[in-house]
Amino acid sequence: MAGRIRREDVEAVRERAHIEEIVGQHVTLRSAGVGSMKGLCPFHDERSPSFHVRPQVGRYHCFGCGEGGDVIDFVQKVDGLGFSEAVEYLAGKVGLQLRYEEGGAPRPGEEPGKRRRLIEAHKVAEEFYREQLSTPAAAAGRQFLAERGFDRTAAADFGVGFAPQGWDSLMRHLRGRGFTEAELTLSGLVSQGQRGVYDRFRGRLVWPIRELTGETVGFGARHLFEEDQGPKYLNTPETPLYKKSHVLYGIDLAKRDLQRDKRVVVVEGYTDVMAMHLSGVGTAVATCGTAFGSDHARIVRRLIGDSGSSGGVQLASGASVGGEIIFTFDGDAAGQKAALRAFGEDQSFSAQTFVAVEKSGMDPCELRQAKGPDAVRALVAGRTPLYEFVIRSTLASYDLRTAEGRIGALRAAAPIVAGIRDAALRPEYTRLLSGWLGIDDQDSVRRAVQGASPASRPATARTERPSSEPVPVPVARMPVPDRRDPVAQIERTALEVVLQRPDLVAADFDELPSDAFGAPAYRAVHEAIRAAGGLTVARPLLQSSGGSTGWVGAVIEQAAGPVRALVTELAVAPLPEDRPESLEGYVKGVVLRLVEIGFTRHIADLRGRLQRMDAEADPTAYQAAFAELVEVEGRRRNLRESA
Repeated sequence: MAGRIRREDVEAVRERAHIEEIVGQHVTLRSAGVGSMKGLCPFHDERSPSFHVRPQVGRYHCFGCGEGGDVIDFVQKVDGLGFSEAVEYLAGKVGLQLRYEEGGAPRPGEEPGKRRRLIEAHKVAEEFYREQLSTPAAAAGRQFLAERGFDRTAAADFGVGFAPQGWDSLMRHLRGRGFTEAELTLSGLVSQGQRGVYDRFRGRLVWPIRELTGETVGFGARHLFEEDQGPKYLNTPETPLYKKSHVLYGIDLAKRDLQRDKRVVVVEGYTDVMAMHLSGVGTAVATCGTAFGSDHARIVRRLIGDSGSSGGVQLASGASVGGEIIFTFDGDAAGQKAALRAFGEDQSFSAQTFVAVEKSGMDPCELRQAKGPDAVRALVAGRTPLYEFVIRSTLASYDLRTAEGRIGALRAAAPIVAGIRDAALRPEYTRLLSGWLGIDDQDSVRRAVQGASPASRPATARTERPSSEPVPVPVARMPVPDRRDPVAQIERTALEVVLQRPDLVAADFDELPSDAFGAPAYRAVHEAIRAAGGLTVARPLLQSSGGSTGWVGAVIEQAAGPVRALVTELAVAPLPEDRPESLEGYVKGVVLRLVEIGFTRHIADLRGRLQRMDAEADPTAYQAAFAELVEVEGRRRNLRESA
């Protein structure tokens, strides 16, 4: 078995894999000043973006939860990969052939190349299925697609294929390509039965399910033949690659439009996604064998940049500020139940949430067939606010012609209005509820809503909404001083510019003594910078790589464990000066200010020493200290004049 990946290849991956491109596949990034970008953190739930990326440095840091690192760390954390797997994934993205140390032991719990092998197996399987769709045996599959308005071009665009009815057609094909039975079993492409290993999908149309990166991690398959006694739809089981609560069919195709339009349309099936996209709604996605949940919500929120600054605001034009989440449901009881689940997940969004329901009960695929692409687009355009849909669906269960029916409907609808996350919307929906119920006494409706609010319940009776949001693991780091301390702030900013723009820092920085930084945390970073070679090493690294990636990495290697997170934070933090033409002067001014503070601190120490000395008892020592004080004061004066 191959050992560890060679160190020089790991460094090459760090340099060649552009962190802004890799992060941008998961998070919408916007400019945050010169050389800095920011977006919503993918590692914890937040409303305002505190996740910063600095491409020139090759690092990211979240100022909310403290997560940070380089491009390899990001892939490890966001995709749940081991170190070797993350390096192999990135190497594949940049076209780098990795080399392994002969005889070296892999990292504990890791098998080098395992994820890459599973990805490759899915790639080969997808190609196999697509080829099989053209064979005579796949006539039923082609007929199924044609009956729903999908030609061969559409099938090819969405990667639709056909799994032969044979017991082990795919397995034999993959074995012929060098994959082992253990790999195929782990991938979920085959199943283990009493008679041995066999293809999981047989005699079915198959759709590839891809990650945001475009890599296929599983399949969804629909039965075609009566003798198939399995479920109508069968998906890949849970595997190291495929987690149904973390994947959305069509997300790889939708992500660009989704990021641009700040809108996602959630449909219920693979053919619905196809119909939406082919009708011009390129932001459609579908869950894969499970309800839309909080993990799906986080994926969507990151892509639309759902920051919460203006979420939930619908303009008179019909557009929404802050993004839109549109769910398509059937108009039956099951659809209403799904809408109620979506209402619960709405608390995960700042964007405006809507429901699009076709009155006659047709799904998007059926609607496209019956009335054409224009009708599909009209369905989306005629969306209804989710709150209104849920409330009115609840009221539909009661006979509002009777007093008893109106009171029962009020009691059922009041908790829904009280549960609207946007407090500014509750009074308006309270007023609307009064009208929908036909109750003229708005005060009684308002009291019912207020009484149903969680805040009105006794503390012992309140329950928190369950959440699957992972609690961020605290990052081990040294405590930093209060940012309101002006001296500590100068020390911090000086370290930021040295890490980010060492090419603009005066060489005098390397002459600063070890006690130039008063704050212990910043002193520890300064010690790491000195141990890494200071500007003498930083500038050649900067020239060789075209950025500060290697330089910051060298400092991190020299830093103690609790200090490394702080180094990353300082290397990514936006600089206060964001004008390119003024950046050089700003950097020099920051370092000069730090040197001046050092002089001032030294002068204070000398004056204190002189006050404690007896000039008559030891005139020589006193004169020497006084001369040193005059000399340091002169240096500080010259520094101020030169500045």
